[in-house]
Formats: sequence, structure tokens, C-alpha cells
Amino acid sequence: MAATVIDGKASAARLRAKIADDVKSSSTKPGLAVVLVGADPASEVYVRNKEKAVLEVGMNSFAHHLPATTSEAELLTLIDSLNADARVHGILVQLPLPNGIDAQKVLERIDPRKDVDGFHPVNAGKLAVGQDGLVPCTPIGCMILLRETLGDLKGLNAVVVGRSNIVGKPIAQLLLQADCTVTITHSKTKDLAGVCAQADIVIAAIGKPEFIKGAWIKKGATVIDVGINRITCDGKTKLVGDVAYDEALQNAGAITPVPGGVGPMTIACLLANTLKAAKK
Repeated sequence: MAATVIDGKASAARLRAKIADDVKSSSTKPGLAVVLVGADPASEVYVRNKEKAVLEVGMNSFAHHLPATTSEAELLTLIDSLNADARVHGILVQLPLPNGIDAQKVLERIDPRKDVDGFHPVNAGKLAVGQDGLVPCTPIGCMILLRETLGDLKGLNAVVVGRSNIVGKPIAQLLLQADCTVTITHSKTKDLAGVCAQADIVIAAIGKPEFIKGAWIKKGATVIDVGINRITCDGKTKLVGDVAYDEALQNAGAITPVPGGVGPMTIACLLANTLKAAKK
């Protein structure tokens, strides 16, 4: 039997509707500042989608589109002003940044209370020790999809393929908090196929198109594919995940598609983080 396809669009729509209701009843109107430096085409699309989503749920959007010639000092000055602006509850700096700007320095300049991407070391530390903070949006979205699909995750064997600070490490922490048994793997893991084959849950976040084969997936396992890779096939470009989707359909119990799986949840969870920051 083919796997159940997890509809990330529908889950994200439900979350956005709930957020919109909460914004209407909130005494403080949440505000999100999105900072884009340069004219990277993919980044411009992401930023437009985020700014549109912010307005749709009734939040304030503060857009700052800066030229690629912007210096690191100028960007840091802008962040300082946003930190001090009471109308702004969340600050997002779109990555990647142009050469010559230290992305880590920029991210660390954001007030942790306004760090809706959850990348600041303070928020990463809070997640690691189980304290309440702002958590990266994609991992939150993955957890929502898992709970909607499986319910209680207690005792399940979860394998995370990828160890980035943005997805791999934080999703592993969230899975641990949900009482899963967690294994973090990566491209240099020995017998990666064998490790994945033991998993009840596979989180694919390695950034390599169709890297994880269908034969690696245990019968009935749930697969959350975080990867978004653009490839050329028969002279046309298309988006694929980190999992060989058609193959995995034959083994998995449930799987997210690409596109239409984790991606919509990431933006919805950005809105949720902005609302959380405003309430605090």
C-alpha cells in the first residue's frame, strides 16, 4: 500500500487561521521586520511570501530591502534600531547575506526576544536545556506534522539526517523533548542506509537531492522531507526533496511531498513565533 501523503498546505492553513484569530483578539498588534540585503532571486521570492503572509493574518509588516552594497556596519545599525522599536516584535534577516557581511555577527545582534528565526545562541541554548524560547520555524513545523500524523511520539525511534543549526540539531532536541529515541546522522555516517532502516521517523535535512533512497525506509515509517532542491530533468527544472519520493512512497506509512509539505509550515510557524514574541 502506498504511503499517506502529509498535506503541509492544509496544516499550514489551519495554523494561519488560528493565528489570525489570535491577532484579532490581541491587545498588541504583532509586527515583523524582514530585512533583505541584495537581490538574490530565491531570497526575494521567500521574502515576498513572508511579507504577504504577515499581512494576511493581520500583523504589521516592516520591510527593509537594502542594496547589495550595504556594509556590515550599516546593517548592524538597522538591527539596533529595530531592536529599539516597540512596534517590532520579530526581526528576520534573510540569508544568505552578501560577501563581506558576517552572518553570525548579524544574527547575534538581534535581540533574542525578537529572534523569530530562533537562530540566536541564547535561543539555541534555551532549546538545548529545555527552557522556553524561540525555536527555528522549520523544526516546529516538522513537529506539528508529526504529531498530527502520529499523535504521541513517545518511544519512537527517530533518525535525523543532517546536523545543521537551522534544522538538524534543533529538530533532534524537539524529538528528545517528545520522548523519542534520537539518532543524528549525516553524509559521513557509516551505513547510513542501515541506520535509516531502523527508524520509525526519518527527518531528511541533508540538502542533497533524492539522497535518501526508498529502500532505506522501514515499512510503515513516517518520512518528513525538509529538503528543497532544484534539479533539471528532461530539459525542465523541478523541485525535489532529499528523499527519492516515488521510491519512498512504496515503503513509508506517511510522507511529506516536495513542494507542499514542510515548506508551507515554515512560514506559518514564523507567524506563530512572531505572535509568541509579541505576547511576551
